[in-house]
Amino acid sequence: MTHRTERCVHVLNRALHRLFEEHPEVYLLGEDILDPYGGAFKVSTGLSTRWPERVLTTPISEAAIVGIANGMALRGLRPIVEIMFGDFLTLCADQIINYAAKFRQMYDDQVRCPVVIRTPMGGRRGYGPTHSQTMERLFLSVDDLTILAPSHLHDLGEALIYATLQGTGPTLFVENKLLYGEFHALPQHGLADLFSCRRLGSAPLDTLYLSLTDFEYSDVTILCYGGMTSLAMQAAEQLLLEHEISCELLIPCQIKPLPDHGLAEALARSGRLLVVEEGPLTGGWGAEVAAQVQERYWTQLRGPVQRVAAADGIIPCTRPLEDAALPQKIDLVRAATRMVHGAKVVGI
Repeated sequence: MTHRTERCVHVLNRALHRLFEEHPEVYLLGEDILDPYGGAFKVSTGLSTRWPERVLTTPISEAAIVGIANGMALRGLRPIVEIMFGDFLTLCADQIINYAAKFRQMYDDQVRCPVVIRTPMGGRRGYGPTHSQTMERLFLSVDDLTILAPSHLHDLGEALIYATLQGTGPTLFVENKLLYGEFHALPQHGLADLFSCRRLGSAPLDTLYLSLTDFEYSDVTILCYGGMTSLAMQAAEQLLLEHEISCELLIPCQIKPLPDHGLAEALARSGRLLVVEEGPLTGGWGAEVAAQVQERYWTQLRGPVQRVAAADGIIPCTRPLEDAALPQKIDLVRAATRMVHGAKVVGI
């Protein structure tokens, strides 16, 4: 059973309103965030009308936006930055990598820079090569930077509030574009849709552990996050119904540092790990996960960690070509089936 009352965009908007009501040190900076536009995806709607002095619309300069927010954070404020599309993180990478993430160590642990950088990420809307990418992989090696990428099953609002108020350093808060239109579906009474659900780690940054067999047996463990969650759940249902392959899903809210919750238990049961992401295969999140998992859990694995990701290359504009570039449900089904049955699998 899940509780479906709001779409995720409204949950995020409500969390921002709560932050502004209760915490005068919270500010929002970004492009086109004033009402009536309220941001490209309407997450910021209503904020500038109620708190015009704390919602700061800016020129088109992502580096300046993050740089100003960094200064505000160093002075004790809790700024939230809205970058209109995640693709534009390259324009503020210097302020994130060389400043926000380094201040603490550069100044011998005497300062903190708790800035939250919210941004929509991912494709499947036909926005083309420069507005559809999944870029968080570019920041995986940045020390002292936390990356959150919750799914529609996580408590999105509480995760954003936690990152804003409790974060001790910079946080990249990734909002998959498909998430905005999905219903917020918090697991209830140990169930998430048809799946049994366990919460691992501390809420709201917990990892969700899902099973269609009430954790009685498992052939494959699927590790995914954010916008790939729905596809992974659909693939797991198809695998069980059509191929008698049982998959358990691990869905972290925090993808950097990678939480270890549930991996040992899940791999002890299945011995097989399939890592799923929307970003490109080469140099992706899955590559780092595969390396770490194989170092830690080699003796528990029945075979190499497998990955499903987008094709290397740019994201095309046309929907058929975009569909061909981005991972689909069938790609997960094929990968999991081959992990279990190997070369005997044909025609899927």
